Amino acid sequence: MTLDLNLRVVRANAEVSGPSALFIHGFASSGELNWERSRWLKYFTDAGRNVLLVDLPGHGNDPRRNVGSWAPSQIRQALAAIVMELDEGPVDVIGYSLGSRLAWEFAAFNPDLVEHLVMGGPGAADPLAAFELAQAKANVATGEPINDDYTATIMKIAAAEPSNELAALFDLIEAIKTEPYDPAAKVPSAPTLLVAGDQDDLATTMPRLRRLLKDAGTPNEVLWLAGRNHANAVTSREFKEKALAFVSH
Repeated sequence: MTLDLNLRVVRANAEVSGPSALFIHGFASSGELNWERSRWLKYFTDAGRNVLLVDLPGHGNDPRRNVGSWAPSQIRQALAAIVMELDEGPVDVIGYSLGSRLAWEFAAFNPDLVEHLVMGGPGAADPLAAFELAQAKANVATGEPINDDYTATIMKIAAAEPSNELAALFDLIEAIKTEPYDPAAKVPSAPTLLVAGDQDDLATTMPRLRRLLKDAGTPNEVLWLAGRNHANAVTSREFKEKALAFVSH
């Protein structure tokens, strides 16, 4: 059964000046939360870019809408189907956190569909690999305390957004864990921009991704955002300006 991702196409506010931009949000977020509220959508449409906003499985207004496997390989196949069905040619892909992991794999496996790749808050490890799913489920079911600090932090983030359905988010984590992230297995060939806050504990392994890109001969750039962390780097105007400039050349 083919995975059918929630998709919203937002047309440019000005004459179209480049490829469409496909935005892939982070865990416990959504197209609206990650990209619209932080004004990425308006920034790109004002610059003449059509924007493709997807809600990943388990996310958005209808978290149970997505039928079929939620494994990363199925998500990237669904993204490829979206881009090909729109028949607009290669797109610029912008991902954040979990969205960056998925964007790396999408670009690596679909080089003909990606013009540029922008990864925000990325690391060389799966951002959800260390999540203790059993502890989180027990906490929800019985109130049992979560002993793992990382899992507790992610749970706090997930619970802070009233629209999140924790059971659906757990299902996505379970599916993602079936396909461990190995960025070295296949490296994107599209020019790639890596961006993270210099206070982002989840992006400390970002230099490994750059080494993989360099070794593969992939053009790449890096931007560290001063004073920003994983939670607030996405709101940075410097990030937006650098990303738009990067995908425009």
